[in-house]
Amino acid sequence: MVVTEVKIKLVPRSDDKLLAFASITFDRCFVVRDIKIIQGTKTLFVAMPSRKITDRCGKCGCKNHLQALHCNGCGQKLPNNRTRPDDRGRAKLHADIAHPINMRCRQDIQEAILKEYALELERSKQPGYVPPSFDDFDAGPEDDGPSRTPQQGNSAIKDESTPDPSDPDDSGDVDDGKGFGVFA
Repeated sequence: MVVTEVKIKLVPRSDDKLLAFASITFDRCFVVRDIKIIQGTKTLFVAMPSRKITDRCGKCGCKNHLQALHCNGCGQKLPNNRTRPDDRGRAKLHADIAHPINMRCRQDIQEAILKEYALELERSKQPGYVPPSFDDFDAGPEDDGPSRTPQQGNSAIKDESTPDPSDPDDSGDVDDGKGFGVFA
């Protein structure tokens, strides 16, 4: 799997440790959004997208976040200690939506994102800087205008605009919009 695009949206500086959001595209066909770039105690790290874990009220069945004190539906007081501990014994409040399943993949993703973050941070210091648009999440890279290629300063991104004749899976076919296709 090849990282073909990384987008960074810087967060205005505050006392918060959240520095930016990122999206990453693999093989020009799969994107993961809402990745966070966070300032840790010693270094930057990448947090994959997650959701809050919920449980249901015993009285009305309404979903509630694990830290809620009262039910969102009926207002009944919820029991304390509804969380399950994680591997380190801490309360597990979030579940990953998408995440790498091995250390090598995690390192590759983090390296590509942090490299583009450093470049975006430098670009933000230039006069006339315009942050990239993250408003249209339904548009693909071809709809966002020109994407950065390695020659334009991002060596973590491989330009795959033309089919690779040596790759039997890269036919150069374009999505015809008629369906999802079939995975081989």
